[in-house]
Amino acid sequence: MNGSLVDSDGYPRSDIDVYQVRHARHDIICLQNDHKALMKKIEQGLQDLHQQSLPLADPNGTNVQVLDDLKPFAFFNRVDMGSPADIDGLSVNDEICKFGTVTAENFKCLSCIKEVVEHSKNKPIQVVIRRDGNMRLITLTPRNWSGPGLLGCNILPVKTNDSTEIVDR
Repeated sequence: MNGSLVDSDGYPRSDIDVYQVRHARHDIICLQNDHKALMKKIEQGLQDLHQQSLPLADPNGTNVQVLDDLKPFAFFNRVDMGSPADIDGLSVNDEICKFGTVTAENFKCLSCIKEVVEHSKNKPIQVVIRRDGNMRLITLTPRNWSGPGLLGCNILPVKTNDSTEIVDR
């Protein structure tokens, strides 16, 4: 895809059909752009669908009324001061029960959360956490800040009975 189409003298290479290669590269790039746009639409649609199933929060926007059926699948083991995660209200040891479209039922690995964060840069993500036994709805907006990453936190999976590789709290 990135190979040179001209020789060292600046002339079109004689061993390839430059027109066909440029045309094929253009088609591939267009398809990749279409794929990215479609994946963003799907992600947004899934977020909207799952958002409809969330119960309403109380007036202060933090305590969720009925979410006892959600199980935690990960937790924050580090939240940097002044980071988007810190500013938006997350704390160390908050257990993640829902992160955008990711729940315990569809959580496979941390890359699921990474994909949600990357697709939601500068867009709010609804995160349901359990803190001190209470469920809370947090709106987290991944964004650039002075530290590394878009959130400024570290997330680890919760140990389950069917996995020995996951970190035990």
